[in-house]
Amino acid sequence: MSGLRYLHFEASDGDDGVCTLEAVASVQPDARAAVQAEVEQVLQWAAAQFPGDSGPVEDGHAWHHALLEQHEPGGWFTVSLTLVAAPHAAAALLAHFDGGDT
Repeated sequence: MSGLRYLHFEASDGDDGVCTLEAVASVQPDARAAVQAEVEQVLQWAAAQFPGDSGPVEDGHAWHHALLEQHEPGGWFTVSLTLVAAPHAAAALLAHFDGGDT
């Protein structure tokens, strides 16, 4: 297991067998680089575990992601990382980063 400090995934399963994993982190500027490094760590891990298999899950790929970064009032920085994944990919990611499963 490789725990994350800022990103914690919430999982939901759709009726279509696709899993959605969402993580949101809001931090002050001094932690921005650390959050961005965690995002990169997750994406690099997924790309290494499922090489060449990133794309729409409904088209048969293992995983796909969306990333939103926002500057908020008061200097806060918010990152939202959403991964849509086939059940085997979602379970592997949760086991690696959160120690859980779907």
